[in-house]
Amino acid sequence: MADEDKKAEHTREVRYNEDDLEIRRPEGETGENTDRVSPIMRKDEGQQPEKRKGFFAEMLAPVGGFGVTFSTMCRKVDTEEYPEKPRPTQARYHGRHQLNRYADGLEKCIGCELCAWACPADAILVEGADNTDEARFSPGERYGRVYQINYLRCIFCGLCIEACPTRALTMTNEYEMADAERAPLIYEKHQLLAPMEDGMLRAPLPMADGTDHHDYYMGRVTGPTPGQQEYVADRDGQTTDQNDSGPTAEQEAYR
Repeated sequence: MADEDKKAEHTREVRYNEDDLEIRRPEGETGENTDRVSPIMRKDEGQQPEKRKGFFAEMLAPVGGFGVTFSTMCRKVDTEEYPEKPRPTQARYHGRHQLNRYADGLEKCIGCELCAWACPADAILVEGADNTDEARFSPGERYGRVYQINYLRCIFCGLCIEACPTRALTMTNEYEMADAERAPLIYEKHQLLAPMEDGMLRAPLPMADGTDHHDYYMGRVTGPTPGQQEYVADRDGQTTDQNDSGPTAEQEAYR
């Protein structure tokens, strides 16, 4: 403690004046001992004097702030009448997702859940199920029974479509998905499925005659076969007859 008090007594106090720099030392110490005095530079030392502006510079200074305004006054303004005239997007724009179909109507999704694993925002939920001979929705063994995308979490990064092995999931150019509530922004499978094109048959239906899942993946199936069309016609005809004949026994049990 004695050493600290001794050091405190010999501490130099520095005081800045506008004209000069003064160093106050304790009593009994002369100014010859300067080895313990730290060199201190004045604030204004080494600074260049401020250059005075010219007459025209001072006169035009108030107008200089409007330089950007004056430079854009005569430019043509490209006003976009949105939403009356939506602006077209680029071809590779990452918009709403879409679950694609094959040319005969079978779904490309096989329920592998790779898209859900690749999603960094955990926005995709997939539950796969097995295809059967009576109910086939996609080539191969499995299909996506449940498919949800939570657009409250989705960041539209596109990693999910890169992970899809069958190109079942792609991204469209649609971007108008705003809503006032949260629930409508969780899209279900029926909202994500691509619309039916001309010639497609609605699943479930068997695979094209004489083909397997490799033929579908290689693009060799270009449309529905007569066997598929006959199967769908019989299926829809039975459904129509059941609806015309009235409620079934199972439906009566729930009444």
